[in-house]
Amino acid sequence: MAHVFIDQIQPGKNIDDIYLISQPVLRSTTRGDLYIAMYASDKTGKLNCRFWQANEELFNSLPKEGFIRIKGKSELYQGNLQIIANQIFVVSADEEIKIDDYLPRTEKNISKMFKEVTAILTEVKNPFVKALVNEFIIDRELMQKFYTAPAATQYHHSYIGGLLEHTHNMLNVAKAVLPFYPKLQADLVLAGIFLHDMGKTTELSYDMAFSYTDSGQLLGHIVQTTFIVNEKVEKLRQNNVEIDQPVLDCLMHIIISHHGQYEFGSPRLPMMPEAFLVSLLDNIDAKINQVTGTIENDPSDDNWTSYIKSLEAKLYRKRVVD
Repeated sequence: MAHVFIDQIQPGKNIDDIYLISQPVLRSTTRGDLYIAMYASDKTGKLNCRFWQANEELFNSLPKEGFIRIKGKSELYQGNLQIIANQIFVVSADEEIKIDDYLPRTEKNISKMFKEVTAILTEVKNPFVKALVNEFIIDRELMQKFYTAPAATQYHHSYIGGLLEHTHNMLNVAKAVLPFYPKLQADLVLAGIFLHDMGKTTELSYDMAFSYTDSGQLLGHIVQTTFIVNEKVEKLRQNNVEIDQPVLDCLMHIIISHHGQYEFGSPRLPMMPEAFLVSLLDNIDAKINQVTGTIENDPSDDNWTSYIKSLEAKLYRKRVVD
């Protein structure tokens, strides 16, 4: 039986299919009855799912992230589509699962994007910056993670290849913008973009569902990126290649300031023009990806999406110019 994708589910539809669940929690109703709240997802999206009349034994049998068969029905609740499960079964290890049905993936060509990223980076001329960038590129294991990882678990570029796509976009926009600002140190901008989110290769888990690793939750990708950079610098030193300290300090500053604000997790605010540019390009690409993705995936059929809490707005989706 063909899988019914999340974006194909309409209100009032009978459900009998396998979905990837995440973040299951056991809760109590006002009457004290137990129920399970969780997300059911596949590559096209995710929905809230509720299982009433639950018990601790059933809850403890569920994976924190994994596949279950859900039998139930879809319904609208306060304008949002959700699944009400009547029966749930943990999927056995021998049941055939097409993982590509469940993890969203970039629509762009990963191999082509990676080649274009490395081609842009060949333009870096400073010998210290070039040596550091090359040390990353020749690390095949790290690069495989780099072009496979999502850029986030939600909000923007939250799909396989998302980190590469985000970096690829930023590098191409930087290439277009830099000629207008000749006083900026282009090598620092290009290398800073390439390195700024490298820690997401260890911050995020993306084998079965998108979530945070324990170290990613504890440290975050900015700190983890600085660890990876320091490891590469040490490896270069062992090969008698010494990175100029001011150059390294500036690259590290771009990395740790790229979120732009303390409340967004940056240990430092941008204090160099190159750091401002990287931070702004990061925000532009993330926001546009989030906004366009939200408009595309919102289930409403009028001119406005539902209210998006992270954007503090509804989005106008009507196309008025062809």
